[in-house]
Amino acid sequence: MGRPIVAECLDQIFLKARTHTKWQDRPVADDLLRRIIDLTVLGPTSANQSPARFVFVKSPEAKLRLIPLLSEGNRAKTLAAPVCAIIGYDMKFYDHLPRLFPHENAKAWFEGKGASVLETTALRNGTLQGAYFIIAARALGLDTGPMSGFDQAGVDLEFFGGTPVKSNFLCNLGYGDPAALRPRLPRFVFDEISAIV
Repeated sequence: MGRPIVAECLDQIFLKARTHTKWQDRPVADDLLRRIIDLTVLGPTSANQSPARFVFVKSPEAKLRLIPLLSEGNRAKTLAAPVCAIIGYDMKFYDHLPRLFPHENAKAWFEGKGASVLETTALRNGTLQGAYFIIAARALGLDTGPMSGFDQAGVDLEFFGGTPVKSNFLCNLGYGDPAALRPRLPRFVFDEISAIV
């Protein structure tokens, strides 16, 4: 700890990593999906809330359930991707706090609070975990294609029905086709979006 990671790691996770929309015909092993989650859950969340929930849509049957719920522009690339992860967040995350944050009665901080407080907290921390998920996937050698553009209510009903989990965003996973990449889009530089005060 305390030392910068090597340039090759920065390349793989950030500097040369790209969002992919075209995929090689290479499967993604279930063990690799498990390793992604094993890394994802180590990232920090407020009071270790860990509200993110993941469904890996991999089988042809599951893809047929998902595809009609996607915007037109996301259908072909999701069909071609070996896996599409649905990243959701548990609105009753606080039920797990006695185990995840045992040194305080953190459940009492949230139980009975209004939907707005719970939604904000679960979405914020679940989104953090979604970002850790992308970094973990890239670190383990996969390419990612995070996306919006789906019927959230439909996905919630189809894949999280009967639970307190809501979908946040989707992320295709696999081995991208580098030949299909466009030039990298512009990014802000420090002075455009940052200040040191």
